[in-house]
Amino acid sequence: MTLRPFRLLPVFDRRPWGRQDLSPWFPPAAEPIGEVWFYDRNPTSLGPTLEQLIRTHGRAILGPRVDTPLFPVLAKFIFTADKLSVQVHPGDEYAWRREGQWGKIEVWYVLRAEPGARLALGLLEPVTPGRFRAAAQSGEIEQLLAWREIRPGDVFLIYPGTIHALGPGVVVAEIQQNSDLTYRIYDYGRPRPLHLEQAADVAHLGPYPGCPPPVPLDHGWRRLAQTRYFAADLLDTAASLDYQPDPERFHLLLVLEGSGRLHEEPIQAGHCWFIPAGCECFRIEAEQPLRLLRSFYPGRT
Repeated sequence: MTLRPFRLLPVFDRRPWGRQDLSPWFPPAAEPIGEVWFYDRNPTSLGPTLEQLIRTHGRAILGPRVDTPLFPVLAKFIFTADKLSVQVHPGDEYAWRREGQWGKIEVWYVLRAEPGARLALGLLEPVTPGRFRAAAQSGEIEQLLAWREIRPGDVFLIYPGTIHALGPGVVVAEIQQNSDLTYRIYDYGRPRPLHLEQAADVAHLGPYPGCPPPVPLDHGWRRLAQTRYFAADLLDTAASLDYQPDPERFHLLLVLEGSGRLHEEPIQAGHCWFIPAGCECFRIEAEQPLRLLRSFYPGRT
């Protein structure tokens, strides 16, 4: 195939806490949408799914540094009209032993937050496993969480084992390890299963340790997070730029705001573009100021 950027077409995921108004990123939905996914299962603007293209072309589009058995990165938009469950994600060692799959680490970039919107990360103070279980069963866990008000532009790296929750009125862009493994601790009475045994095994029963601040990079990019599974970089630009792909690895490019053209194709907020490893340098032209979120797999060191 000719190595050039192509779009991943969105996969919409219904959630009880989601919403129907997804503007300006997507058209209105007929049912509450909580998440919009971009990963290897997505159909593409070329016709086949990304998974099918990888099976056919392999390292020619992934790049030689992508040495994972599964596609490593998952990008999302998250839309909340109600509270998400109080939850935790395991790390790899526990996840492979117990579930036969990857654990999960993720970074959230806040796109929209209504006044008073909140996020919880970690607990206010250390608690015993016994109190944790009792609080999860009674609902007291909400009062033990370290809630904070959030604003557009906030960045949060959510490590495996971090108890967390997200309130209503928020839109988040997320880059994460490609896993949907979540242990629900408390779900406000919704008729969904909880996973208290597993959560008690993996949760850090104390305060959130904090995350590193963004790091300036060349050409106006900022590194929001880097883990062994993904790096996430942000760029704000009202000008045109030459985009230099990486011969060693693919990039995912999520359009958070604005519109313009990429390799002479129209782009707009809500698009996700797959940049194959080693494709030629191309032009991005901003017609309205663009905010771009780039993610990739760093490779083992």
